Amino acid sequence: MASMDEPLDFENEDPLLSSPSLNAKRRKVIGLDDLINDYYREQDKLAKKKSKKATTLKGDNSDEEDDKTKMLSKVVNDCQKQVNKMCTDDDVPLWGQKIFGHQKSALLSELKEPVNCELLQSFKNNELNSFFDLNTDGESFMNGLLMNGWLSKLALARGFVEDSIASWTFHTLLYSSNKELQVAACDFWCKILLSIDEADRPLVRFEWFPTFSKLKNALEAYGYLSDTPDSSVSTTVSTDLGCEGPPENIWSWINIVSACCRFRSVGTIFSASEAADLLAVIVRIYLDRQLQGLSVILNECMQSVISFFSDSEWDFGCKKVAHSVACRIPKDLNCLRIVECISGVGSRSKNLRSQVALQTLILCFNEKVSDGKEILNLLTAMNVKDKNCDFVKLYIYLVLVENWLLCYHSIEERDAVLDLWCKYLRNCSSQITSTDWRSYASKVRNKASYLLQNSTVKEM
Repeated sequence: MASMDEPLDFENEDPLLSSPSLNAKRRKVIGLDDLINDYYREQDKLAKKKSKKATTLKGDNSDEEDDKTKMLSKVVNDCQKQVNKMCTDDDVPLWGQKIFGHQKSALLSELKEPVNCELLQSFKNNELNSFFDLNTDGESFMNGLLMNGWLSKLALARGFVEDSIASWTFHTLLYSSNKELQVAACDFWCKILLSIDEADRPLVRFEWFPTFSKLKNALEAYGYLSDTPDSSVSTTVSTDLGCEGPPENIWSWINIVSACCRFRSVGTIFSASEAADLLAVIVRIYLDRQLQGLSVILNECMQSVISFFSDSEWDFGCKKVAHSVACRIPKDLNCLRIVECISGVGSRSKNLRSQVALQTLILCFNEKVSDGKEILNLLTAMNVKDKNCDFVKLYIYLVLVENWLLCYHSIEERDAVLDLWCKYLRNCSSQITSTDWRSYASKVRNKASYLLQNSTVKEM
């Protein structure tokens, strides 16, 4: 008897029912995290392969890359050297000259207040002195009168200045270390010297006047370097003060020179030769960069000294000043500074600027030439295309000739000189290319083009 669990006969005949049951394993469901992990694993494998490959290539090509780096570095260095050679404007020194060296101490005896002068005696004998109880014996009494302006008022009221007071106030303005006292003494002298009446007569009579020797001695005490164009050389012996540079009293020195020269309308203090020496000093002081703040009073003083000369004296004085200045300045950009500072629209100022430029040009050529025409012949013969051409000097020559021609009086040679001048300008403006990067080459070309254009317009 068949078991109850056995299949029936017809069930065995059915192929679907008779097939064995499948016990296949079900696949696991793949999540998003699994996909991401698989992606990162693949990326790590690729990165390791690339790193291994790069390491292999670097080991094979390291020598070749080092050679390329060295070659590139050499090219860059060569280019830098060429640029430095072409752009050397910074190597050109600025204008400026050492005008004052070591200073000497002032003579203290010259700075002592006058004690027995007539002015003090009048104060002592005055009835008001007992009323106000003025202490005229104190050492600061005269200083007080000077700084408060009463000394100049008393001098104008009395109509004369005795020699002890004149000498004391003059040396005070030149040597005193007290700035307030120095300025007061300078104001006293300027006010007294320039006080005149309607008939151009002085209001105050002097028993004592400043002299050229006194002013010259003051310059020596200030450490003025008079005989050397080299700013690095000092001809002044070191003294007990031990300080160098422009003295504080140079301001008063300049002002008193100006006042003394303007005093000529009523009297003469200096000779024409002495005035020329003073003018040469004034012009040279412009080269001291530490005294640029005094440019205004320097210009006023220069104009006063220029006006000091009579018409018959000026020609001699102008040439003497020009030669003196030219011999004492370096033949570099200081030359241009000098001609620039000799300003003014008057004929004498132009004449002085022209003569200084001419004398400087002659010395630049070591006195191988004697006049401007010979200078222009040498300049036109220069080859500006030469690789050794010094364009800094060429620029200096260009500016100096320009200033010399500002006041050229020779009518007979004027046409020939102007022809040479225009030829020189054409050489500089046309033969120097715009790609020439040498120092001052572009400045020479541009300056020459500008001057040539102006010369052509004037001729038309």
